[in-house]
Amino acid sequence: MATPGAREPSPRSSAVLFETEGKRLTDLPAELLEYILCSPVLSHVDISSVSCSCKWLHDACYARGKVWEHQFKLRWPRLQKYYRQNESYDWLKEFRTRHIAGLQIRRTVTLRVNYSFAEIESLGAPEHFCEDELLSILNSDRSKSLTLKYYAKKILYFLRQKNILRSLKVFLEQPPEQQSALEGAVLVDQYCNPLAEITLEIISVQLDDIVDKVRKLLRVTNPSHPSLRALPGDCFAVEDFELQRQVVGALNAVLYEQLQYKGNECDFYNPMNSYIHQVLLRRTGIPISLSVLYMTLARKLGVHLEPVNFPNHFLLRWCQRERRSGDIYDYVYVDAFGKGKQLTAKECEYLIGHQVTADYYSAISTTKVLLRMVGNLLNIGKRGEGTEKSYQLLRDSLDLYLTINPDNVQYLLLQARLYFHLGIWPEKVLDILQHIQALDPSQYGAVGYLVQHTLEHIQHKKHPVEPDVKRRSALEHRDVQYSVGLIMKHKRSGYNCVIYGWDPKCTMSQEWITTMRVHQLTNGANQPFYNVLVQDGTCRYAAQENLEPHSAPLEIGHSEVGRYFSEFSETHYIANDELLTRYPEDMAETLGTVQELYHRLTPSPGNDRQNAQATGL
Repeated sequence: MATPGAREPSPRSSAVLFETEGKRLTDLPAELLEYILCSPVLSHVDISSVSCSCKWLHDACYARGKVWEHQFKLRWPRLQKYYRQNESYDWLKEFRTRHIAGLQIRRTVTLRVNYSFAEIESLGAPEHFCEDELLSILNSDRSKSLTLKYYAKKILYFLRQKNILRSLKVFLEQPPEQQSALEGAVLVDQYCNPLAEITLEIISVQLDDIVDKVRKLLRVTNPSHPSLRALPGDCFAVEDFELQRQVVGALNAVLYEQLQYKGNECDFYNPMNSYIHQVLLRRTGIPISLSVLYMTLARKLGVHLEPVNFPNHFLLRWCQRERRSGDIYDYVYVDAFGKGKQLTAKECEYLIGHQVTADYYSAISTTKVLLRMVGNLLNIGKRGEGTEKSYQLLRDSLDLYLTINPDNVQYLLLQARLYFHLGIWPEKVLDILQHIQALDPSQYGAVGYLVQHTLEHIQHKKHPVEPDVKRRSALEHRDVQYSVGLIMKHKRSGYNCVIYGWDPKCTMSQEWITTMRVHQLTNGANQPFYNVLVQDGTCRYAAQENLEPHSAPLEIGHSEVGRYFSEFSETHYIANDELLTRYPEDMAETLGTVQELYHRLTPSPGNDRQNAQATGL
């Protein structure tokens, strides 16, 4: 197989390669020749040409040598962590594989293969090569290639989540006593935030810093405390209750007084309260996330606390006897949300306002801790207002819940309905429905309805409907003043947005029109309405009379911008091919508007290209 980008050297280039100041390269010692060939000014194409010149130079560029190793690491520095020092690798083979993987990924992203991701899985390329290419796309010029980045981000999201689910399944197969609540919480965090750099190692380092602060305080109060002698990573237990109380007291002082951790009462249903990296960053959370943090810190200091699945308020319990007891009154209950307050069993009932049975005071497994944590996220997703973020949270939390508890019919049905509603992954919907039918035949009615409509969806995908084309020159569109790509401001609400679609009249239901009080507008529903992406991450449908061009155009930080636009051009967004197909005359209108509004009458090279695109040249 030829080296990527290889070319035959010309007679003139050969002369330069072979002779320098009267000396031939082939006369140089191998070490010096290798040093020259590792010059940063030489590309992989240059090295390919050199290696084709003669046998001596071909041998100098051998596959396992420093020359191709240098080329590989120079071009893809992020991949160095996957290779061990002092081990031999076929660097030429690695270079070829990574190069081909990059070409395949870019082709796939360009073809907009999203949601099923079947083509990504069928590439056969190492996943870390695919991920590296996707990161290269995402890290390119911020305001350009927006559509390419949009789909690259979706594919990277998918690849990372697939790997995290694999890690979660391995974690769940471990014996219960070996499962760490912290590790499980990190996996949940990673799955819901796959593009963030979150690792167990990073989180553990932050917790060790807190432990060091607690030990520093203990050293002042009791220099001979046994937890001060423990080495990092040691598994030990402080047996004496007085010494345990000293640990808990110092932990509360550091966590809640010195570091100012607290329960997030003001924004309780923010999903960030459940993500352990955000809890550490923002120093706030909900009862279960703060309990996992508190319990992990206590165990690092030799105090064994157990998780308690108390209704409405997650707690920890701390046994006050030498041996584990079955009596709920032999425990003190720790409220990590309430600054480490210690409660009796009776006081726990006061906390939630009603009595509960003794079962609710029992310690639970790590798996049940994760189910409750994911259940919280699921409920937040269900409470969402149908935004992209709430749907994504609902999808992620359902994936996690059903990985932990794969036979929950209620959530399997919810997952199938969600995918069906979003119109994605119909093949997976059929698999889910088949699984539901096997678990609970009584669900035949709901399953049958979804199967029928999912099969219809699959047939429609095989014969896609042509997009609805809207031309501004059409008589029925004469009242439409604005065009796609314009940066706008809402006159009443004050939000900034970009237009990605329009209708000559309001097309929403009568119920929506009544709810949104459209009849109170001067022109009511009988005026153009615009689909807009808003700076706060929402998508809205705004009346023409409520919009005006922004006086100082700015980029709109919305996750869906790349779905409709290929580039931000200082004053407006440039529509991508899909949006141009639907609104073929809009970009010319947009260019005219921005030139009139912002006095950009002198065409730049970028504007020449936009004009050509807008006119179809």
